[in-house]
Amino acid sequence: MPAPSSLASPSYRAFVQRLVALRHRLGLTQRQLAERLGRHQSYVAKTERYERRLDPAEFLAWTRALEADPVAEFAAVAAALAEG
Repeated sequence: MPAPSSLASPSYRAFVQRLVALRHRLGLTQRQLAERLGRHQSYVAKTERYERRLDPAEFLAWTRALEADPVAEFAAVAAALAEG
């Protein structure tokens, strides 16, 4: 039996949910974020649906596109996970 996907882990979902919340706070659509990233809208959609994993370089690009501090955003996710 294959190991469960890390895309389904609560910690990864919290990570992506933080990025989605940032996008919503800025009032950006997936298409607008994709344009800022130089990618297709489906890239954003698949990431937000937990169908593809963001690597650290992509996380950095997303936070910059969302006008956010990557260190602060990662710390916020870590703190939320620590609270359980």
